[in-house]
Amino acid sequence: MSAEPGPTPRMLLPVMCFIVMILAVLQTLVVPIVGTIGAQLEVGPTAVGWLLTANLLAAATATPLLGRLADLRGTRPVLLGVLVIVLLGSLLGAVATSIGVLIVARVLQGVSFALFPIGIAVLRDELPPEKLTGAMGILSGTLGFGGCFGIVLTGVLVADGADFHRIFWLSSAITLAGLVLAWFAIPRRARTGSGSMDWIGAVGLAAGLVLVLLPLSEGSTWGWGSPASIISGAAGLLVLTGWFLYERRIAHPLVAPRLLTDPPVLVTHLSALVVGMSMFVMFLGSSYFVQTSRSVAGYGFGATVLEASTVYLLPGAVSGVLASILSGTMIRHVGARVVLIGASVVGVAGFILFIVAHDHTWQVITAILLINTYISLAYAALPSLLVAEVRQDETGVANSINSIARSVGSAFASALIATLLAEITLSGTDLAAESAYLIAFVTGAVAAALAGLLPFFGITRVIRTPSDAEEDEIHATALAAEWGTVGGLGGANTSPGERQRTS
Repeated sequence: MSAEPGPTPRMLLPVMCFIVMILAVLQTLVVPIVGTIGAQLEVGPTAVGWLLTANLLAAATATPLLGRLADLRGTRPVLLGVLVIVLLGSLLGAVATSIGVLIVARVLQGVSFALFPIGIAVLRDELPPEKLTGAMGILSGTLGFGGCFGIVLTGVLVADGADFHRIFWLSSAITLAGLVLAWFAIPRRARTGSGSMDWIGAVGLAAGLVLVLLPLSEGSTWGWGSPASIISGAAGLLVLTGWFLYERRIAHPLVAPRLLTDPPVLVTHLSALVVGMSMFVMFLGSSYFVQTSRSVAGYGFGATVLEASTVYLLPGAVSGVLASILSGTMIRHVGARVVLIGASVVGVAGFILFIVAHDHTWQVITAILLINTYISLAYAALPSLLVAEVRQDETGVANSINSIARSVGSAFASALIATLLAEITLSGTDLAAESAYLIAFVTGAVAAALAGLLPFFGITRVIRTPSDAEEDEIHATALAAEWGTVGGLGGANTSPGERQRTS
């Protein structure tokens, strides 16, 4: 598996972090100004809400397909292709004058969610084992603080109701920069994956995910108990069940069933789901809370979008940067599992602080700082746990499923926040009651606690087969990151967390 001579690995990690930052920024760039976009385009909340829904659906359907393509065809061409599509979407949004065109732009931008799993695959291909754990930690932590930066940038660019097109011009500029950097930083490498693309499986997974995610995204508009929500959700579950049974029967599935069912892999996906939930509870809940006028509602700080971004969220973004930088060292010394559990404790503490003490600015800033630290550390730990359990040629698709789990958690949190703020209101007004936020933050605390508890259910002891010898060095390093020390592996043939693989 040789690559053509090219840039040094020293250049690779900063470039990949910048590319993943594009994904993180695009994920939250529109969130704070959905209302502003609706007002400027003169459309109602239902129509403008599709800017978020369409982006999520595009991400869920495209990510596993692109992750599998990267495993089969090579990471470099697929990653560059994704960046080109995202750039086209950003440029389209920058010149859009109707909600329909803007929704199409957001669909194209949704493809950016594949950048993270492909980025992990790039690092696993190009970096030596001793540097892989730290690099994955830094790259993954970028997701945690990058979302905060997206909201901060929105607050700066669209302060006082400025033209929303500015954020799409910004996303165009950073995506173009990422495309140029990726072109020079990622080495050309010969195709190494085997098998063929499972197009039937890709269509089935996409259809099932769309049907399940639609009621999550639109339930507050359709009604959670409406026929549309129930039929869509039930149909989605049936399609996904049929898809899973089909994947078990074919030789080259889009997603190998064990990447969904093996206990260590399954709990890592579930952990990503609950971390995604707690991240969006923090983003949305804190943003809306601090912008509420205390003179009217009895809580909040009456902050503008700019103040909410720079005063309240920016310190958390900075703490996320620091946590991301330190995460690799922490994972190498104590193991990814311990880092995830410790991060969970920090996250629970942050949500509890928000619940019991939110009358002063410093209290809210401290809570957000703690929660964002937890999110960055958790996202740094998850890929190490996952890479320890999958073959190198499955890295892209395995991390794609993990990204989908995170997106589902984010969609659930968004739906929860929207429902709570709409249903639990002050008497005689449409303004959310303080108790609605408290329920949301309790949910965030529970999600953070689950992120730390779930890893205890994924511990296995299975014997590897000789057919995996060519992967032993990388796999052993990843397992060392998972368990904290190479000495803790317990021998070459009976290592905790290792799986049986077929020849």
